[in-house]
Amino acid sequence: HTGERPYDCARCGRSFGDSSQLARHRRTHTGERPYQCSQCGRRFTDGSQLVRHWKTHSGERPHRCPRC
Repeated sequence: HTGERPYDCARCGRSFGDSSQLARHRRTHTGERPYQCSQCGRRFTDGSQLVRHWKTHSGERPHRCPRC
């Protein structure tokens, strides 16, 4: 809660509070999407995005955004 952001992105200079946030951010530069849906093959940069996506298959979130 100190507001300290000691982890800096070497490509754009953006800073983060912990190393996992920096690792996730780096994927915006590399295009890496290591998390893949086993049902449809769609890939994501973050595990939480995949978990949210799974809900479209399970029926918890059956409605898709018309923009996405």
